[in-house]
Amino acid sequence: MRAAPFAGFYRLPRAKRIQRVAEFAGLTKTEVALLKETLEDNPGLTAVTADHMIENVVGTFSLPFGLSPNFLVNGKEYIVPMVIEEPSVVAAASHAAKLARPDGGFTANASGPIMIGQIHLEKVKDPIEAAEEVFRRRMDVLRAAHVPDSSLERKGGGPVDLEVRVLRSQKQIFLVVHLLIDVGDAMGANAVNTRCERVAPYLERLTGGKSRLKILSNLADRRLATARAVFDKDELGGKKVVEAVITAARIADADPYRGATHNKGIMNGIDALCLATGNDWRAVEAGAHAYAAKSGRYESLTRFSKNSKGDLVGEIELPMSLGIVGGATQVNPMAALALKILRVESAKELSQVAAAVGLAQNLAALRALVTEGIQAGHMRLHRRIER
Repeated sequence: MRAAPFAGFYRLPRAKRIQRVAEFAGLTKTEVALLKETLEDNPGLTAVTADHMIENVVGTFSLPFGLSPNFLVNGKEYIVPMVIEEPSVVAAASHAAKLARPDGGFTANASGPIMIGQIHLEKVKDPIEAAEEVFRRRMDVLRAAHVPDSSLERKGGGPVDLEVRVLRSQKQIFLVVHLLIDVGDAMGANAVNTRCERVAPYLERLTGGKSRLKILSNLADRRLATARAVFDKDELGGKKVVEAVITAARIADADPYRGATHNKGIMNGIDALCLATGNDWRAVEAGAHAYAAKSGRYESLTRFSKNSKGDLVGEIELPMSLGIVGGATQVNPMAALALKILRVESAKELSQVAAAVGLAQNLAALRALVTEGIQAGHMRLHRRIER
């Protein structure tokens, strides 16, 4: 077993925690000062920066910035930054990550950074014939969507393929063109929307229709992340706990009322990581829940089973549209600092870590549910807060 380098991290005084993180992530004196300032009267997000981020700014709103150590993903050590107001989330993720270490931690993967841009066309006289024409002129469509002078295309990204669907509503038929766009290390919303608007006039001329909606889809099912981990049965609490976790996961898969809460627990950790790194947690949430319903009914995003040793095997798969460049990841200094602490080198790597965090969070919640109950840990931490 690879030793956890941050064992007992929570017991350290705050100043020592900051010192350890600074050494691990190679933080500069300025970055250490920024961390300290967020705990004092001088926030890292200045009024000037905030005013550039959104409209009608009158102040900033702070949330706790915590760190969840013990994550070993694809053989690499991570300290996961998390921004969240809910007690127990950070500690639960860290503990579950520690439980995964005896079997090598998490194995994670992520597909290429392909986002979907949608152009919905109405008033197309013959949608089937128009769809065939769009396919025939596929390369012309992609060229029309291309933005040659953009940094994305210069780095090898941009439109790479397309799909065409005929969508029937109650009263109308729409032709839907999906642009598949390589967005590189960005989340990609602005890049996708720009190219949808750019290609729409060409599609109107090609199909004889009128483009109505030109925007990305947050169901980013061409940009999936997966993670897998094995949790030792004895560390979990024995065979009965393993069986109980598997049963709880099956209930979530069968019952959408339970499934929604089950998946919310997964997103507790992923959203907190998204917030910390300046990513759009709302987009990731929307994509995850839509993906959970891809079969036509709402299901769990995780699967649990036993291996031949009787240990618990956990797996997760969900869309993950994350970036490490552009947007708030660059504007908000705390987001940039979080990414430095995390030490990820690509959006793909960030997605892999996020999937591992989601799986860890889910395992921790299920284990609590089937043993002491979810409230015991919550209420201990709430009492600590109230003191």
